[in-house]
Amino acid sequence: MMRSAAAGTPVSENRGLNAQIVLDALPHPVFIVAPDDLIAYANAPAEALLGMGAPVLRQRRLDQLVSADSTVCGLVAQVRSQGASVNEYALNLEMRAVQGRHIVDLHAGCIPEHPGHVLLVVQPRSIARKIDRQLTHRGAARSARGMASMLAHEIKNPLSGIRGAAQLLEPGLREDDRSLTRLICQETDRICALVDRMEVFSDERPVAMEPVNMHAVLDHVRQIAASGFARSIAISQDYDPSLPPVMGNRDQLIQVFLNLVKNAAEAVRGRKSGGRIILTSAFRSGVRLSLPASSAAVALPLEFCVADNGSGVPDDLRAHIFDPFVTTKAEGSGLGLALVAKIIGDHGGTIECLERRRHTLFRVLLPMHRPRHDSNGRAE
Repeated sequence: MMRSAAAGTPVSENRGLNAQIVLDALPHPVFIVAPDDLIAYANAPAEALLGMGAPVLRQRRLDQLVSADSTVCGLVAQVRSQGASVNEYALNLEMRAVQGRHIVDLHAGCIPEHPGHVLLVVQPRSIARKIDRQLTHRGAARSARGMASMLAHEIKNPLSGIRGAAQLLEPGLREDDRSLTRLICQETDRICALVDRMEVFSDERPVAMEPVNMHAVLDHVRQIAASGFARSIAISQDYDPSLPPVMGNRDQLIQVFLNLVKNAAEAVRGRKSGGRIILTSAFRSGVRLSLPASSAAVALPLEFCVADNGSGVPDDLRAHIFDPFVTTKAEGSGLGLALVAKIIGDHGGTIECLERRRHTLFRVLLPMHRPRHDSNGRAE
């Protein structure tokens, strides 16, 4: 039942219970802010967002949940003064009670029957941003494919000529000058190697796929990491053993998670102690994406995450971390995560980079393998 925090009486005796059932059934957090800025009501999603129960929330003021100079406080004051509803889109919402920021759409409206009370409806934009990132990653992959083709045809041939000319000149030069021709050869080889890596993006041949046990993939990656580049780093796992297989290419999926674990190992290496990498899997039945290129929503229920407690990804780079040539490493080429995004896109999935509880989290969502059946109902 909705109650006024100021008076401690029900907002609606006759319809309060029905209203609470409806509000609790909504997927978005809903708050009612009393005239004294105490939280008069919070539905179940609002409790989940803040990690607090309604009895605790009813003892908190709005400025104890968000910063006093937050846009939210300004919107509430505006609704009270003007008596009109306000919508704010793509609002950067930072909560005091939980770490991290949320990009949300916010509706703030007055409640005529209860002057001074303001209704807040918070609509997280995570799904919309996920679709945008998915399309951005695919667009970035297409750009990389075009660049790779151009580089292969327009750069590698002249580089071969430059290298050959330097080798022809070398025998007739003094020893001091030969170091310059060797430098030319080394640099042309380095550029050719970069072009070779870019050519991976232009490979549009169909990928051979089969049902893949992702836990076997993750265990294989963990074994490689523990015996090599992450030998001194604690790697733990938390798997859902009931997950069905993924329809994919095992070698490419190993490449994806090996790249993610290697990046995680490099991120935690700067810690003096306590560096940790966590591999997890889970089933998310409600995750569906509607993409413009598809008439039907795509279910991506299989979640696989690589988390670390390293230095993290700067906020201004996180949205572009999967674009070609974007990197946080001083000597990185910025192609590793772009290739990861391409492979996951080829598998019909999506990948995102998140910050959660002081951990950097790379989350991969993939469709599960659904076996086809013959005319007799037998799985093929």
